[in-house]
Amino acid sequence: MKKVVCVWCVLLLFAGLTVGWMKVPEMSGEKRGGIIIQTTAETSQQEGKKVALTFDDGPSCYTKKLLDGLKKRKVHATFFLQGQCIAGREAVVKQMQKDGHLIGNHTFHHVQLSLLSEQKAIYEITAAGNAIYEITGTYPLYIRPPFGEWKEGLELRVSMIPVLWSVDSCDWSLQNTPQIVKRVLRDTREGDIILMHDCYATSVEAALQLVDELERRGFYFVTADEMIDP
Repeated sequence: MKKVVCVWCVLLLFAGLTVGWMKVPEMSGEKRGGIIIQTTAETSQQEGKKVALTFDDGPSCYTKKLLDGLKKRKVHATFFLQGQCIAGREAVVKQMQKDGHLIGNHTFHHVQLSLLSEQKAIYEITAAGNAIYEITGTYPLYIRPPFGEWKEGLELRVSMIPVLWSVDSCDWSLQNTPQIVKRVLRDTREGDIILMHDCYATSVEAALQLVDELERRGFYFVTADEMIDP
C-alpha cells in the first residue's frame, strides 16, 4: 500500500513541475494614436524596442532615394500611396513591393473622407486600390485616411483597416532635416507608429538619419501591419 502512495506522490510532483514549466507570457496593451498595440513582456525584452516608420503622399521623385537608403540599411517601412501620384512611377512601386515594404492606400486625390458622401469616399479608396493592384497584383488592406479623418461606418462598405499614427514628424511643415530628426527622436517610444512623407527631400534625408540613430538607441523597424490590432 505504501508503494502505491509513493507512486502517486511522484506523479503529482511531476504534474506540478510540468505546469510550472508551461508559463504563459504576460500580455500588456497600450493605446496610442487611436490604435491598440499589444505586446508580450517576454518577447518585448528579447526583441528590443519596436517602431514602425510610415510615409504618406508618395510616390514622388524622392521615393527611390529613400527606398535605396532603406534597402542598404535592411529596414522595411510602410508607404501609403496617393493614386494620382502613381502614373509614371510604376517602377518605384514595384521596387517597394520587391524590397518587402508594406504598401497601403491614401485615397486617389488626397481627400478628407469624412467630408465626402459615402459614394465618393468609396470611389476615392477603390480608385487608389485599383491603381496599386494594377502594378503589384495585390489590393492593399491598410489605409491611412488623409488628415487622419475616417468616415464613420465606411469600414462596413470597404474591406480596409485604417492606420493612424502616434508620432507626427511635422516634416511637411518644418521641411528642415535637423528639426525633423530632433522632433522625432524626442517623441518616439517603443511601440510608436511614426508619420512622415516621402515627397520632400528634407524628409527623406531625415528618415535615413532617424533610422541610423534609432537603431543605435536600440530600436528596430517593422511594417505597420505588425503594430496594429485590427
